[in-house]
Amino acid sequence: MENYAVYIIFFHILGAIVWVGGMIAVRFAVHPAMSNISDPSVRLARTLEVTGRLFVLVAPFLAIIIVTGLLMATMFGFRGQTNLSLVVHLKEVIWLIMTLNYALMVYLRFKAQNRFLVMDLKGAADTLSPIARFLLPLNIFLGVLALYFGLVLRGF
Repeated sequence: MENYAVYIIFFHILGAIVWVGGMIAVRFAVHPAMSNISDPSVRLARTLEVTGRLFVLVAPFLAIIIVTGLLMATMFGFRGQTNLSLVVHLKEVIWLIMTLNYALMVYLRFKAQNRFLVMDLKGAADTLSPIARFLLPLNIFLGVLALYFGLVLRGF
């Protein structure tokens, strides 16, 4: 298994970069640019498209992060009552919260898409609002925190 350690770590970090980096790009680059679209239905349609694409892009990387994280926890022997073991468990909790939050965002986006399709623009916008205001920033914060703890585990 040690022969594959570099690949496992690489794919774990790649998954984190895509997930956290994608969220940062959408929240701080795409979202503000979308607010410049004056037609609410066009803005809403583009928002639904962007979030839909992000969530589809992130899904396989989320699976990669989970699998490689479990492999690393087992492979590197982060068991017992050491400080590193606590950091591993903390990272697991963070990624679990992020995954549940991601699932909530996917659900809200799906619900907003359905409202948009029946031309309930206000309902769709109201359903999407918590994603940009709270859920995405929460996942960005937690993702950056998890990346920091990953560095702690590597001994940096």
